[in-house]
Amino acid sequence: METTLKQSTERLVRYTLGFLLFVLALNAFGGGYYGMAGAKDVPVEWLQGSPFKDYFIPGLFLFVVIGGTAFFAAVAVFMRRSGGVKMAVASGIITLLWIIVQVAIIGYVSWMQPATTAAALVILLLAWRLSRFEH
Repeated sequence: METTLKQSTERLVRYTLGFLLFVLALNAFGGGYYGMAGAKDVPVEWLQGSPFKDYFIPGLFLFVVIGGTAFFAAVAVFMRRSGGVKMAVASGIITLLWIIVQVAIIGYVSWMQPATTAAALVILLLAWRLSRFEH
């Protein structure tokens, strides 16, 4: 009975973590594409004082680094690959750093910033919890 409960809990944690990573990846792919395409309706003035003249490079980073890391972490977590938890942790940390730098450059401009921060923190918590099942 205890083993079944442990397996059920592990499965819930694994699928919740994988789902959150997948949603993060989709969001980053969409936002990254939007940025690379010119980020219509987003003021370029927000980038004043930053190293960027437009949203292409931040969009590319969002798409490739944030989206790619989250996507591959989701696949690894769902497929029970070794290193999946480490990839999930890396994705959570990279996402937190992205938000910190973003807020430092453009300030608080969207509800997506705290929502993404919360998602990254939950990803880190779930990755830690999943790591407890793998030991």
